[in-house]
Amino acid sequence: MKRILAFLLLLIQFWTFKALSQTDNYKKEAETGHSYKEIKGIQSLPKSLNFLIMGDWGRHGEPKQRSVADMMANAVVGQDAGFIITTGDNFYPSGVASEFDPSWQSSFENVYNQHPLFCEWWNVLGNHDYKTNPDAQIAYSKLSARWKMPARYYSITKKIDDKASIDFFFIDTSPFQKEYYKNEEYGLKVILVDTSAQKKWLAQALSASKATWKVVVGHHPLYSAGKRKGKTLDMENSFANLFDQYGVDVYFCGHEHHLGHDQDKGRKFQQFISGAGSEATAVSAAPFSKFAVQDFGFMTASVTDKEMLIQVINDQGKILYTTSVKK
Repeated sequence: MKRILAFLLLLIQFWTFKALSQTDNYKKEAETGHSYKEIKGIQSLPKSLNFLIMGDWGRHGEPKQRSVADMMANAVVGQDAGFIITTGDNFYPSGVASEFDPSWQSSFENVYNQHPLFCEWWNVLGNHDYKTNPDAQIAYSKLSARWKMPARYYSITKKIDDKASIDFFFIDTSPFQKEYYKNEEYGLKVILVDTSAQKKWLAQALSASKATWKVVVGHHPLYSAGKRKGKTLDMENSFANLFDQYGVDVYFCGHEHHLGHDQDKGRKFQQFISGAGSEATAVSAAPFSKFAVQDFGFMTASVTDKEMLIQVINDQGKILYTTSVKK
């Protein structure tokens, strides 16, 4: 009899605990509009502007794309992030043909359909997006309330508070890759782009910026500890000196399917590679690499007038790396 009573007591405690847990979950859902899992250790600075960075993602809802998307939704809620930045290669294998291409549904709308992800998405083009119709992604901005790509390169300003702000400069990097001009898929498209006009625009925009922070977003990295290590000189030669000359603080990019933090010796700007939205490839040691990991995931940023806190989070909700860029 004692054993039966003890068992019943344990059973009552279990169901009471479960009921309380469900009640807590219902309260969270009622408060946020989203039933989410908390990411242990996720941080946001006091009175900060918060956003996510994710790249190389559009694989028609493959399992890892979905698990990254789910964790991004958790991060948006946990950090109270206001928008998402993507770093290109938005649609594999060959971009989209038009703003009505079925890939908009299979790779974007039906994958990132969690309520917290219905915020602004600010995007750049990757090399895979160049394979069919790059301008279709600009056209989709007129149909979507959240997809933002007003041009192949553009800038926006986000306020942190009444005194501090961030200027974001979104660039189109595929035309700066010399090897693409001999490629059957890319050649006829990149040859039509005036790269000197884009660099002139960027230099003038950076020079005129009065923002607290200057952040550039593109697809191709200037340095890499991944698959293309030693093969990024086109980007380095085109942009490294320009970034330092005009006071760029951070460059967000993708192309390499890993998560990394780089800063070359003597350079002021720091580079963050977030290209693991649906694939993860090998990394190796490099002198400029502060962090590099082969894993699926994304990054969060929390910015005040004096600090940018970056966290790298995988698709299981584990925080892999945390660092801070100071003004």
